Amino acid sequence: MSKWLCALTLAGFCAACGGSTTDQSATGATTEESTSTATAAEKDEKPALPEYREVTIPAGTTLRLNLQSAVSSDASQVEDTVRATLRQAITVEGQTVLPSGTELVGTVTDVERSGRVKGRARIAYRFNSLRYDSERYPIMTAQISHQAQATKRKDATKIGVGAGVGAAVGALLGGGSGAAKGAAIGGAAGTGAVLATRGDEVRLGPGADVNTRLTAPLVVRVKS
Repeated sequence: MSKWLCALTLAGFCAACGGSTTDQSATGATTEESTSTATAAEKDEKPALPEYREVTIPAGTTLRLNLQSAVSSDASQVEDTVRATLRQAITVEGQTVLPSGTELVGTVTDVERSGRVKGRARIAYRFNSLRYDSERYPIMTAQISHQAQATKRKDATKIGVGAGVGAAVGALLGGGSGAAKGAAIGGAAGTGAVLATRGDEVRLGPGADVNTRLTAPLVVRVKS
């Protein structure tokens, strides 16, 4: 009887051990399959890097800009920074290469205040760099120059008004000779006012529309 009990006990123990081994093997295979599936899913979810290609914007291309900096003949200095943005996108073969709003940076290259007797006010600047898609590109553009209008007509009016007033006062005080003397004195006073007054200055504020052009080709990296 005891022999049969021992045999049955041993058989049950072996069956239990065998079943545990089989379960462990199955569990291991399932874990490996899950890990492999998760890795494949991660690869599929990883975003693809954007592809770029180089596009050349030819020399002579017009750049239509909005100033972002104020410039003036009586306040700006040579080498002051000037900023602007494209108010119109640049396209090459029908594709937008530089969108509107692209920033350009340059410097003042020449400035002159208006003279008291002669010499009109002027200011000039050009752009030398451009920022697009987190990259900065060196560029070469034509110089932009602004000059004040001539004031000769205004000056002549000032002198003429002075002479007329002087002649009227002289006529009241001394007849014909008095009028001639008064005109001379009045004209001299008008001339003095012109000598003491500067002509018009050149002033452009943020938002002013200006145009320039590329003087050398510009190569830009754009997304395909």
